[in-house]
Amino acid sequence: MDAAHEIREFLATRRAKITPQKAGLPAFGGANRRVPGLRREEVAMLAGVSIDYYARLERGQLAGASEEVLDALSRALQLDEAEHAHLHDLAAAQRHRPPRRAARKAKTAVPASLTRVLDSMTDAPAFIRNGRLDILAVNPLGRALYAPLFTGSGRPVNIARFQFLDPTSRGFFPDWNAAVHTTVSLLRTEAGRAPGDAELTGLIGELVTRSDEFRAAWAKHNVRLHHTGRKPFRHPAIGEITLDFDTMELPAHPGLTLTAYSAEPGTPDHDALRLLASWAATSPDEAHQDAPVPDQ
Repeated sequence: MDAAHEIREFLATRRAKITPQKAGLPAFGGANRRVPGLRREEVAMLAGVSIDYYARLERGQLAGASEEVLDALSRALQLDEAEHAHLHDLAAAQRHRPPRRAARKAKTAVPASLTRVLDSMTDAPAFIRNGRLDILAVNPLGRALYAPLFTGSGRPVNIARFQFLDPTSRGFFPDWNAAVHTTVSLLRTEAGRAPGDAELTGLIGELVTRSDEFRAAWAKHNVRLHHTGRKPFRHPAIGEITLDFDTMELPAHPGLTLTAYSAEPGTPDHDALRLLASWAATSPDEAHQDAPVPDQ
């Protein structure tokens, strides 16, 4: 992925999202405005830089931009936390420096201590993934929840590859549009954090080539942080279930993320989670086979 192209498209798509009204500016030109959002000169004014300088930035020349300029640009474009971090990551990549966050290795194995932590979480589906959305380790209840992903022979299991290339994923993810947005935004965020990850680049290239839905979503240049929320599933054995999730990056293991699901006691979703646990206990061939092997 070309750094200048990524910067150019990211800034242009963010600029298109901000109307003059949203930015607190008069809408000069009214219905005759030729751009859907702000003009370059309007962004330059809001960021406190010259029009020529902003034009260079939007052409992909972020290498010389200071932290203060990037922050001013972020405020002008009303970037959220994920977009703000992504802008800094894109600038760092163009300077050929590591991102401001801890260096991220292309993790392929999980320390045994972390698998013990997963296995101790007996009432909550949980797994550990890397930034490419490879599931590298999973506890029994997590393996049961994501059972459709483990039916194929490819390892490690990859959430994005399943979602866009396996036709059964549309049934498993009932809120398909939300799932698409989340998956693509997470991969776009990781691409900014780890521009040198050849496996990530290969995965994105594969999905762009083979999936129209992925290609359309990727072109939007959306990024996001994925810390907590609710996610629905349509499980082939237990039916509909919506779970709360919490996602935690593991500072001692840069590049790895732990995700755990839960349900409020006394709710139908909690009953469904107990049913999932019962199914996992009575269907070991379906719920436990091919578990990832931890790093020793």
